[in-house]
Amino acid sequence: QVQLVESGGGSVQAGGSLRLSCAASGYTYNSRCMGWFRQAPGGECEPVSTLDLDGTTYYEDSVKGRFNISQDNAKNTVYLQMNSLKPEDTAVYYCAAFRPGDLEFTSECPGSFGYWGQGTQVTVSS
Repeated sequence: QVQLVESGGGSVQAGGSLRLSCAASGYTYNSRCMGWFRQAPGGECEPVSTLDLDGTTYYEDSVKGRFNISQDNAKNTVYLQMNSLKPEDTAVYYCAAFRPGDLEFTSECPGSFGYWGQGTQVTVSS
């Protein structure tokens, strides 16, 4: 049974930091790209950061320089370090694992491709 379990969300003031973790199990971890997505109230699901099989990373423009994606292969875990948080970062954050080429636009998180976690709330107050 595939499981992606996120943790590390919470409430923080603007300028603060959080580190999200996503522990994966039930599949061959290194066979999937990993990504973090988020959905704010009334908004669409958007990719925040992804990590390809070759280590290539992607960051959404608004988080470049503030967020960092990394992974620990020994723990089958991907992380999202979020620094200098802003109120507009408030959203439910989801972890996903997907095959190369399967990433597609989805208006709602979780999407229909790959494997998804249950989401973790991040709230940033001004």
